[in-house]
Amino acid sequence: MRIGAHVRDDDPVGAAAERGAEVVQFFLSDPQGWKKPKPHPQTEALLGSDLEVFIHAPYMINIASLNNKIRIPSRKNVIQHAAAAAEVGAKGLIVHGGHVTKGEDPAEGFANWRKFFERQVAEGGFAVPILIENTAGGDNAMARTFDSLKMLWDAVGEFGAGFCLDTCHAFAAGEDLVGIVERVKAITGRIDLVHLNSSRDEFGSSRDRHDNIKTGTIDADQLVAVVASAGCPVVVETPDEGQADDIAFLRDHAGR
Repeated sequence: MRIGAHVRDDDPVGAAAERGAEVVQFFLSDPQGWKKPKPHPQTEALLGSDLEVFIHAPYMINIASLNNKIRIPSRKNVIQHAAAAAEVGAKGLIVHGGHVTKGEDPAEGFANWRKFFERQVAEGGFAVPILIENTAGGDNAMARTFDSLKMLWDAVGEFGAGFCLDTCHAFAAGEDLVGIVERVKAITGRIDLVHLNSSRDEFGSSRDRHDNIKTGTIDADQLVAVVASAGCPVVVETPDEGQADDIAFLRDHAGR
């Protein structure tokens, strides 16, 4: 188990040192845009370090969308980001599960995910593993409830899709964190990364607002239990000023 943080894009190596992080996650382009990533200025430093690196895809991406003007550039953007992630030695690219809109059939969203994986695997696969992340809200989301997650994994699991478990998202979606690792693995067979975040809001709020461990609404013991049982790298996506304390707390309490 190695623990780290989502850090600033321009200096992930320096940010890791400041926080005592063994893992870093960052964006390679504007998270609210569609631009192709440029070569990262710290590529050599990242490749020469002992840091585990993960890249988060832009938030605009929605592979499930039935709108061609969203789905097609989303596919292109994931492929571009996976290639750029490989250049910095990343272990995976995190992509949100996405959604369909009100009145549309969720089955078509799951089918779009399957088509994406089918086509790319047929062309040689992705440059790094694609880790699909559970999301906090939305009645038409592909990876909010675990019932939906099961249908998504029925569509993509055979193609080697990875999974990223976000604790704040699960809590906001009304999923109990007690025993959550076992429930997830019963569906996906794997957890490749944990986004270990507390929440500013109450259970089942559908709000994606992260908080630090000591100030959030999620029981800290439940968060520690997730880390202890997941058996994979952990990234805190909490407010910057508390990240070093969050990392130290998890190391102290999760059997390190």
